[in-house]
Amino acid sequence: MECTNVLGELGAVGYISINSTCTNKNAGAATLAVISDTDHGQILTAYINSTEPMASITPPMTEETTPSVAKYSCRGPNPVTQEILKPDIIAPGTFIVAAVSKEMEGSDGRLYDVQSGTSMATPMVAGVVGLLKLLHPEWSPAMIKSAIMTTASTIDNMNQPLKDYDGKPASPFAMGAGIIQPNNAADPGLVYDLTVKDYLEFLCSQTNFTETQLASVYEKPFTCPKSYNLLNFNYPAITVPKLSDQVTLSRIVTNVGTPGLYKVNVTEPEGISVTVKPDSLLFKEVGEKQTFELTLKAKEVGGPKNYVFGRIVWKDGVHTVSSPLVVKGA
Repeated sequence: MECTNVLGELGAVGYISINSTCTNKNAGAATLAVISDTDHGQILTAYINSTEPMASITPPMTEETTPSVAKYSCRGPNPVTQEILKPDIIAPGTFIVAAVSKEMEGSDGRLYDVQSGTSMATPMVAGVVGLLKLLHPEWSPAMIKSAIMTTASTIDNMNQPLKDYDGKPASPFAMGAGIIQPNNAADPGLVYDLTVKDYLEFLCSQTNFTETQLASVYEKPFTCPKSYNLLNFNYPAITVPKLSDQVTLSRIVTNVGTPGLYKVNVTEPEGISVTVKPDSLLFKEVGEKQTFELTLKAKEVGGPKNYVFGRIVWKDGVHTVSSPLVVKGA
């Protein structure tokens, strides 16, 4: 068939393209396109010419396992600061319908296109961050990040653990805390917050930062502590990259939901025993903070040679506050 600009003028809302270079721009106001190869096109043409043709559009269905982690997705472990889990979160990024500029090279005047890549997943998360800030303007960036991470899902549409691109279970180094769940992030129950002091002490732990450089950032003097354990950085994920025998670290959680009693559930990494004290936290008001300690002990001397994974989850019957637990022996 030849490309034409009269489809829209005739009131058409779509067209069937058989091995054609026609685009939405060529089709005028027509916005729905069905692309067909020659063999199927001949069948369609014969059907159209032989009767009064009828067509219907049905909802999309899939028998595939979704979602799964794309091969191009970013991977851990963190090459700079091993104690900080990367990636933090994953979001939809494959075959995303997105707005494009009509002037963009190759757009052919289209207003929308289908794209894949981390550049598609990033605005998904940015949009959720904006919505959370609108809903909770008093939340800090760290609280928003915590809400997104601790409410993420690690389950697919078949109620099975999320898979990597190769069909194997995805580890936190592939999915971070899991796939983003915007509705759950709006009401996370508890969050892990961070202060300016926390960030400055974190920078102190990085050998390439001096107190003079910190002062230029902070705009006033800041003295680095004589000793600082990065394992205590109040992050929503817990990563211990060099466990030789045992270590105890702490976290502070802030209640941003209703008052309630949270009880802990731990999935221990293979070869690691985990003890949480206290194992329950009672919150009586919004904004209340409580501290818990986590002790990890290697069951064999030197700990596991490769990274092993677990999870720590706080539940009050309404909220589920979940954090990845990543450990490797020294």
